[in-house]
Amino acid sequence: MLRIVSSYLNPSQATQHLGRSLGAVRTIQYQAYDSDFDQDDLAEARKWRVSFNEKVLLRGQTSYSRSSGPGGQHVNKTESKATTVWSVEELSKSLPKLMRLALRTSRYYAKGNDSITIQAQTQRSRSANNEENHQKLFEELQKIYKEQVPETTSTDKVKKYEALEKSFHSSRIQSKKQQSSKKAFRKGKGRDE
Repeated sequence: MLRIVSSYLNPSQATQHLGRSLGAVRTIQYQAYDSDFDQDDLAEARKWRVSFNEKVLLRGQTSYSRSSGPGGQHVNKTESKATTVWSVEELSKSLPKLMRLALRTSRYYAKGNDSITIQAQTQRSRSANNEENHQKLFEELQKIYKEQVPETTSTDKVKKYEALEKSFHSSRIQSKKQQSSKKAFRKGKGRDE
């Protein structure tokens, strides 16, 4: 479906409709998915993924306010709602190149201050809500990684795509030769033989 949509729309329209850039979209049918990517960028992203855990996340700037909803008097008296803000610029420094642009497509992205802003008010304690914010960021970064960085293509698939590409080119050349012989026959060159 992506190929069909991308052939009718220019890249900015497709980005608007699909929610992501077509720069990393596979448009050639007979190619392994990760062959369009820079292999150094893929290696950097995969290395980052292996070492990534919640402990390496930036702390961000957290502010607290009164939460809303159920909770009775406790909600009205304490400031337990945690709002944590991470600057996209600062967060990008710790992410691989393939994931940086996708930060601005996150559902937590706040365009006004160019940051990732996450709120939590489900717990009664502010520290629990703060930890929930960090957990949400961790999950969002994992989601972005899965969307932006392809899995390693197996050697069987690479061989399959190489065979498909070879057969496609040979059939294309054969049809061109056939078309050429038709034209030659029409011009009279084929009748003499």
